Amino acid sequence: MPASAGLYLHRKLPGELTGLAELALDLRWTWHHGSDVLWRSIDQECWDATHNAWLVLNSVSGRQLDHLAEDPTFSELLSHQLAAYDAFCQSPTWFGDTWPDALTGQVAYFCMEYGLAECLPLYSGGLGILAGDTLKAASDLGIPVIAVGLLYQQGYFRQEVSADGEQLEFYPYNDPTMLPLMPLRDDQEEWVRIAVDLPGRSVRLRVWIGRIGRCRLLLLDSNDPRNEPKDRGITSELYSGDPEKRLQQELVLGIGGWRLLQHMGIQPSVVHINEGHCAFALVERIRALSSRTNLSFDAARAASRASNLFTTHTSVASGFDLFPVRLIRQYLTDYLQDMGLDVTTFLLLGQREGRHDDEFNMSYLAVRLSGRINGVSRIHREVSRHIFSDLFPRWPLKDIPVEYVTNGVHTPSWDSPEADALWTTACGKNRWCGNLEQTRVPFGTISDDSLWAMRTHQRHRLIRFLRARLHSQHCEHGNGSNVEAACGLLLDTDALTLGFARRFTDYKRPDLLLTDEPRLLKLLHDRDRPLQIALAGKAHPNDTRGKAIIKRWKQFIKRHDVQGRVVFIDDYDIGVATELIQGVDVWLNTPRHPWEACGTSGMKVLVNGGLNLSQFDGWWAEAWRPEVGWAIREDATFSQLSSSAEHDGEDAAELFTLLEQEVVPRFYDCDPSGLPKHWLAMIRASMETLTPLYSANRMLREYTERFYLPMAAKSHERLPEIAEELVQQQRLLQEHWPLLRFGTLEVSEQADGMDVSLNVYLNGLDPALVKVELVAEAWEKGGRAVIGMRREAALSGSTRSYVFRCRAPARPLEHYTPRLVMAERRLNLPLEDPHILWRS
Repeated sequence: MPASAGLYLHRKLPGELTGLAELALDLRWTWHHGSDVLWRSIDQECWDATHNAWLVLNSVSGRQLDHLAEDPTFSELLSHQLAAYDAFCQSPTWFGDTWPDALTGQVAYFCMEYGLAECLPLYSGGLGILAGDTLKAASDLGIPVIAVGLLYQQGYFRQEVSADGEQLEFYPYNDPTMLPLMPLRDDQEEWVRIAVDLPGRSVRLRVWIGRIGRCRLLLLDSNDPRNEPKDRGITSELYSGDPEKRLQQELVLGIGGWRLLQHMGIQPSVVHINEGHCAFALVERIRALSSRTNLSFDAARAASRASNLFTTHTSVASGFDLFPVRLIRQYLTDYLQDMGLDVTTFLLLGQREGRHDDEFNMSYLAVRLSGRINGVSRIHREVSRHIFSDLFPRWPLKDIPVEYVTNGVHTPSWDSPEADALWTTACGKNRWCGNLEQTRVPFGTISDDSLWAMRTHQRHRLIRFLRARLHSQHCEHGNGSNVEAACGLLLDTDALTLGFARRFTDYKRPDLLLTDEPRLLKLLHDRDRPLQIALAGKAHPNDTRGKAIIKRWKQFIKRHDVQGRVVFIDDYDIGVATELIQGVDVWLNTPRHPWEACGTSGMKVLVNGGLNLSQFDGWWAEAWRPEVGWAIREDATFSQLSSSAEHDGEDAAELFTLLEQEVVPRFYDCDPSGLPKHWLAMIRASMETLTPLYSANRMLREYTERFYLPMAAKSHERLPEIAEELVQQQRLLQEHWPLLRFGTLEVSEQADGMDVSLNVYLNGLDPALVKVELVAEAWEKGGRAVIGMRREAALSGSTRSYVFRCRAPARPLEHYTPRLVMAERRLNLPLEDPHILWRS
């Protein structure tokens, strides 16, 4: 990487300002409040419009730069920022202090989208925002993460909503030279390019690099003039609706991304892929290892998968990427043949056990190439176990190997200046960079007056923002005849403000409040206890139902009796989200249970003193207590999984009851000094107890200690010769498996339980390869039991057949069922071998 970012400026800076280029190209300014003043001082209009420091630096006039170079106030400000940046770069980190020698290589992090800043539009929603927050938190903690993604020429669409409520989609071109990125160059200053073969041609991929504090983001770009026109468009837009183009993108990301790491000499200790979009990186990792060591595909798969982590973020099977088998054959036959693998055999990795489907499931591929799998909340783990149960036939759901790490948000990216000041007073400046040993943050030094002043300032700033955006929307579309309402002039800076902003799609139920318009209108019309609502969100261009919900809200907003109490902000992005989550009093989330994998938007209000009113799902099912917010259907359980709208009416009724009887009255219940004491108590409890637990700091430390470090250690044990041995064991097991069977089961009751003996016929198989267990599910008198049975005497007259015995707790015999599974401590079972045999 070049030593100086100044080499890539489109102009020459005065000598006194040379440090600006380095600051502008490090996206640390997206969460470092002090830098806002610096960039606003250079060009306030450009900064306020784009929040793009690199663009500010490339757009400002030379005369202004000369003036700033001679301005002592600006020089002092720049010196202060450069000193702070240097101190940051040199400061010790949590990872460096706690695990100085734990990882020999980096953590390679693959994701289809990254939400780092509104000026870098490489994201569509929650997955991308999470990936961006992950990189920022990794930088804070010093975790060695190298991220890989795609540079989209258009990214996700930009949205406008017409006067009659129709969503309009626009795809403006992103000039990469005006984005806070640099070309990645080699030692000879040549722009690094990676080649990926597609049918009949080779696609060249230019590489860009972004700095996120201590982390780096590598972005592959197919818009190289030497590519064919159709291939230049592979990285044109995010989540193409064309299956073939989508497959091309995932091949470029996975195969190209792994080749890029190899080109840079990076041998990751762990590979962390987010969603099945990235699974081809694991295939290319196998190919590279096989080529380097002459291992077979199966052995290279066994050797590499121990350090592959697959995080699924999807709550419904229909959300997985599925490709027609014909496309997989078309694009991968030659590639697979080069590593000695038949495409028909490969297809089995993306299909259900024993099935030859017409579609290839990328998440199934990810599962079968990974050493561990995790969901993103406790409920989502249970949902994922159901979704992946086809891959583990006859295994109980409790045994399906999906773990979970509940998501978190990068708190410094989402706190307001007012909130930042309060947190600094309570906890110090570097509060999110350590180990957060205290899960409860002491807020005793913050008075109720200060807390309420923070909330008031935040709400006032939000109303100013809403009015400015609504004025622009009204001028463009003439939204309604009531100009005051359309421009937000009827919004009340002191009224209870409810926020709802996210992707508009049916399962998120953005229109739940509209199911009972008379009750909603009564809340909006209450002169003494007014409620106002700020809405934002996009519907996928192909989601007609989502678009219809936007239209329904826009029509409701234009009603004369709503009178500007509800507003809709076009073009939801990180910038809009930041204003909303900092300013609203209550954040509303109403997905159908249990379809919310995690739901991180509600976490972002915590640091700012906002409260959550949410469905009992995702993270809120773990966090909710009556003193920190409100839950809809708090008794919801996973067993209520349903794809229908059967609970919509019940949930809507409970939502209105909570608003009418708890939320609105508590906000307006003030003491003689005008402070809502009960409301402030909830804010304090929410900020103190939830903010640390649902921060990306906690999330990344959990990933590091529970996954990255043990997976890297396990990978060191999975040497090539060990991998070959494991594959041979699995082949032997597969060969004998059809003839394994159970014999006589005998039970004798004892004072302290039951003695159980079982004859097992292994058909000549080495008994060390299997283990016999006695399983009983939970019942009213106790929990689930899985009891290992010890091998004892051999059965006469049979080859390698034995009696297995154990002592079991006393309970009805029919509760217990023996099972036979593979026994190999070096494998993560049943993920790496799902063989299981039950005694019928």
